[in-house]
Order: sequence, then structure tokens, then C-alpha cells
Amino acid sequence: MPTPANPAAVSVDNPMARSADDGAKVERVALEGIWHRYGNGDSSAWTLRGVDLSLRAGELMGLLGPSGCGKTTLLRLIAGFEQPHRGSIRIDGREVAGPGRFLEPERRGVGMVFQDYALFPHLDAVANARFGLRRGQHPERVTWLFALLGLEGLERRYPHELSGGQRQRLALARALAPQPSVVLLDEPFSNLDAEVRERLRGELPAVLAACGACALLVTHDPQEALAISDRVAVLRDGVLEQCATPLELVRRPATAFVGRFVLQANLLPAQWCGQELTTPLGCFELPASAGEDHCFEAWQRAVHSPEGGLPLDAEGESAQICLQPGDLWLRPWQEQEPSGPTDARKEPTLVGEGQSVALGQAMAVDPVVAVGTVIEEGTPVDEHPFIEEDEAIEVSVLSREFLGRDWLYQVKLGDRRLRVRQRLSPALERGQRCRLALMPGAEPLLFPLGWPMRPRPAQSPRRA
Repeated sequence: MPTPANPAAVSVDNPMARSADDGAKVERVALEGIWHRYGNGDSSAWTLRGVDLSLRAGELMGLLGPSGCGKTTLLRLIAGFEQPHRGSIRIDGREVAGPGRFLEPERRGVGMVFQDYALFPHLDAVANARFGLRRGQHPERVTWLFALLGLEGLERRYPHELSGGQRQRLALARALAPQPSVVLLDEPFSNLDAEVRERLRGELPAVLAACGACALLVTHDPQEALAISDRVAVLRDGVLEQCATPLELVRRPATAFVGRFVLQANLLPAQWCGQELTTPLGCFELPASAGEDHCFEAWQRAVHSPEGGLPLDAEGESAQICLQPGDLWLRPWQEQEPSGPTDARKEPTLVGEGQSVALGQAMAVDPVVAVGTVIEEGTPVDEHPFIEEDEAIEVSVLSREFLGRDWLYQVKLGDRRLRVRQRLSPALERGQRCRLALMPGAEPLLFPLGWPMRPRPAQSPRRA
């Protein structure tokens, strides 16, 4: 997408870009205690339940969740196409919806890009983009936007004469033309092929920044939300499960659902036995550094408090362990420990720029060595340490997906399926018998509280 050499400079000729000081990091949108349902259904039919959410100036927030969780409804409430049953909505500090208050969509200063783009078929591209301009706004805005979005030369084409990517850009130009402070995007990339989708979503943050707008992007694709969003809000059945940066979501998912849906993590049932947890993958314990605030008694008090909302279980205390696919690794069951001395050492070699280093078959996994790295010959180079028999569990491979640099395996552990993501070598076949173990340093999380756990050392191998 071609971009002007200095987007900020166009504000003199085209009043498109907002001032850099225009509400730095203030709340553009604030939702407080939002409840909504369609029709006159009973309390079980709520589409949104007590949602609190804010969108800051200059921010691109991803709104993520499975189909039917309330994502599009939330967008429609902000835009003014629906009215909340409870709670309030403020845009730029002005209440636009609440008890006894409702501001029409055209008066909210919000731009919207629909999933099907909703372009007017009887208007050419420039007329579509100018449609939303308010009285007194200069039409040169559209010229600037066409240059920013790579639509120059297409002004007189009609929607049916444009490609899918060009229609998506035109819909975005129309939403941005009135210079809204907030842009709402309802799965705008879902109808595009993979290459165009990846390119356009990568360009979106720069376009929004050049226009001085913040945005709320609805998607059901975790990869898309994590790739470009400043923060990601995760919805489930109308409830906001977590709102955090992508890094925080990956490192510390707030709930088991966030771990499973966003990270495609594995959830294993766990049962407290003293200060340990037993799972189908073995026993886990709290790290020694956890302290007195992280123990079975503290866990019991927290989950059975009024806030925790869990009933006491006379048969034991149940929980869940969350393991990311990268926390696990596989090796063929028949693989043996490499022969020969493991402590053999030769003189180290300093890798220089452009220098090749032969390190045996292990380097076929990922032959990338940084300049200045010290390599000692005789040292096995493999991102996966050897799995000892007493630390592994037998599983079988059910399926695999090729992800470019990795395989994503599904393996059978008892009556459960686990996801395991690892490099292409060694490649495991469907139906193959394998050893399964935890990656060194992996910290599974204990839910519902999100505590880090560690495996209990050395267990006997078991068959699934």
C-alpha cells in the first residue's frame, strides 16, 4: 500500500490527520456495565453481561471470541444500531447511551467497516468514499485517503469492477473520510484470500495512526488479533474474560478458556493430593518460590470464596492444568540416547560473518547461528534435549498439520487429545508410537487461579 512520504505533513493541505496532542492516551470509548439481549427473552438470553471496556486514543484493540459470543453486538451498541438494556456508553467523554439517553448513530462520530463492506453498487469509488462527509468537510480528504490506501487511479470504478482487497480499502476510506475518532471493523478481512488478508491487516495500524483514529477490530481468529492489536479483549458467552496486551495474554491467560481459545492450549483435569496435583500427564507441584500465598490451603480459600463461586467437593479438590502446545515435545519411542561420550569437547570456534559451520544432522532443524556465537565441537545442537525413559509417557500420533517451520501434532493420551507444536525434524507419522514429555523450563498454569506449576521430578513411564 503506497503511503505519502510524510503522512503528518499532509494535515496542512488535507485536514485528515489529527494533531499528535489531540487527546493523547485518553479514553475514546468507555463501556460501563453493559447488558444487552435481543427481543423479550428471559435472563438466559443475554447476549452481553456486565461488560466493562475502554478504548484509548490511538489504540487498535482486537475483540476476539467464538461465533455467537457477542462481538458484533458490542460493535452495534457503540455505533448506535442497538441500545443497551443496562449500563452506559461514552464516546470522547460524551454519554451516547444510558438510562434515558440515546444518541443517533449519525451524531456519534464513529466510522464503521462492515464484513461485506456495504458499498453502494450504483456509485463509483470516489462517490462511495465521499458519501459520509459531513457538511463543510473538504472533499480533498478523499483524495488524500485514496493516496494513503493505494486507490489512486480507481476513482471512477464501480464496486463490481474492484478486487476484494480494493473493495476493502474503499470501505475503510469511506469510514475514515469524516475523520472519526473511533473506527469499528467487523471482521473486515474474512472475505479475502490469505495473501491479501495478511498484507492488509499488516498495513491497518499505520493507516489508523496516520489518520489519528483508534479502532476496535472484531475477529474470531486469535492469530489475527494477536498479530496487530495493542490490546485484545476476549469474549465468551457475552462475558469479558480478559483484556490485555498480546504478550500478557500469552504469558498469563486469566482463565482456562482464554488459554484454550486464544493459545490453543491443552487443558488437563487435575486433582489435589496433599500439596501436589495429579494429572493424566503426571504430578505437578508449586514452585518453592511460590510462598505461603500459593499452596493448597490458599487455593481452597480463594476458589470457594463468594468471589470464586465454586462449591466444595467432598470427594476432593478439582482443578485444571493449562499447557501450551510448545510446552510439550515428542520423540519416537524407539529413539535411543546417542552413543559415544557426551562430555567430549574440542577447541571452541568463533563464528564470523559469512562463515559456515558444520554441526552434523542436528543443524538441519534450524541452521541459523548468530555472528559471534561460540560453538564447541562435540556439543549436540538440538533445541530438544533427549527424553529419558523415566520422564516420558507413551502416546500415539493421531494427526499432524504443516505450519511452515513447525508441525502441529494431535496425540492421544488416554481418552484425551493433546496438541504438540515442534520443529520439522524429526517428522512423526500418523499412528506412530512416541514419547511425550514437558519441555525443560515449561511452567503450566493452574486454573481457575492462573498459578504457575512445575512437574514433579522423575516419574515412571506410562502408556496412554
